Amino acid sequence: MAASNPNQTPPRAAQWFTTTHWSVVLTAGDDSSPKAQEALEQLCRTYWYPLYAYVRRKGYGPEDAQDLTQEFFARFLEKNCLSRADRTRGRFRSFLLTSLQNFLVKEWQRARAEKRGGGQTFIRWDEQAPESRYQLEAASDLTPDKIFEQRWASALFQQALGRLRQEFTAARKAEQFDQLKGFLSGESGEGAYAGVAEKAGMTSGAVAVAVHRLRQRYGQLVREEIANTVTNPAEIEEEMRYLIALMSG
Repeated sequence: MAASNPNQTPPRAAQWFTTTHWSVVLTAGDDSSPKAQEALEQLCRTYWYPLYAYVRRKGYGPEDAQDLTQEFFARFLEKNCLSRADRTRGRFRSFLLTSLQNFLVKEWQRARAEKRGGGQTFIRWDEQAPESRYQLEAASDLTPDKIFEQRWASALFQQALGRLRQEFTAARKAEQFDQLKGFLSGESGEGAYAGVAEKAGMTSGAVAVAVHRLRQRYGQLVREEIANTVTNPAEIEEEMRYLIALMSG
């Protein structure tokens, strides 16, 4: 899904960047502060599905994929995982995928022989329906790495979209959001707004202004989500372009 102009400079990026999730994790280092652990868990809960899809595409069955993903998170979220976070790796998605690959190569056999997750439950599979989601893309001939990246991009855009919906709902404009969200995916002429204008009791011009503001805010939220996963504000626009290209096929 498109997100405004990818060449636009992110507003106040330098000011709020130091409080983004991945920067907090990296700053904490070996100390693994509660704030950093909370940020790391939030990132993992947002992006668990790309990892599950990767494991499935590597040839593991649904049950093994769920067990291995669960076990990976149980071990990854131990405090000492922060000591392996390398600023030179940059993006959180790269660090996470590399960590999973190492886990599958070195530890999966031991994980299968043990009680998975050490009794911990990071993901409630019955609520997430991972295999139903995976079957929608199982016919694809994409490599495991490419599946991971595409599902990562999708999760990030959906996260931003969810935040945008929450803002409209909080402002008691949920119905307006539902009417306008279809225009986020691309440019539309004024004639395309006529149907929405009639339903909403607005002029086409007013709808056009609302759509413009919606796209601007969505683009800002996407950039904030990207900032949570990179180490430098200068990487935001590059990552934006890359993720949009992934979603475009």
